[in-house]
Amino acid sequence: MFERVKRGLFRAPSKPGRRSARAAVSEWALRQGLAFSERGDGSGFSLTSTIAGKAWKIECGTPSRDFVRDEELRARAELDLDGEVSVLVFNRPLKESLEKKAYRIYTNMLQTSVDPLLTEEMRWLAMYQEVGWGSMTPAFWSQYSVLASRRDDAIVWLEPALSNLLLHWPEPAPRVTTPFMLMLLRGKVYLRMEYAPSDLPTLQHAAAIFTRACQSALNGLTIDKRKLGSRT
Repeated sequence: MFERVKRGLFRAPSKPGRRSARAAVSEWALRQGLAFSERGDGSGFSLTSTIAGKAWKIECGTPSRDFVRDEELRARAELDLDGEVSVLVFNRPLKESLEKKAYRIYTNMLQTSVDPLLTEEMRWLAMYQEVGWGSMTPAFWSQYSVLASRRDDAIVWLEPALSNLLLHWPEPAPRVTTPFMLMLLRGKVYLRMEYAPSDLPTLQHAAAIFTRACQSALNGLTIDKRKLGSRT
């Protein structure tokens, strides 16, 4: 108990630049009608709201993946979508990096020892097929890789409004090599990316991508709409 009290009394203060960045996020969230909360130790924050009555949350904080440096932006929405729909968008440098790492693990270890060393992202690369279609611009395919259990689901989800947001980040845009994933899995929409804590425009755009991804999924990939489509 004494240790917990001591940590609370002598917590290292957050840097002034980070405090001002958090204040800017809080002000923006207020204008957008989002609930903002900051962790007590100043190590991160969260934004919460709903879309079509479904809860979503964006968090910024310590990375949970070893391929993310600085801070990590994580988002999740519980949308009650068809759990059979699986679509994953990786930026290409991240996909290639994960493939190379998985290959090294496979070649350096016995097959029986491999599985525990593979991250969830590496398993997805093995589980799902990369898909493509001609209506998407070449610029999109040069920047992103799309994996899916069904190509038709990916086409429906990555409609023009969402794909345009993915392509057009505000300046200074994240580097081409900045890890980024947008996923529709297990009836939920997820976003994960590397994030610099003072980069409010990137946070705003990531939130726009995430909420548009949620809306697009609700518009075209609910269980009822997929059943209706299968009858036509």
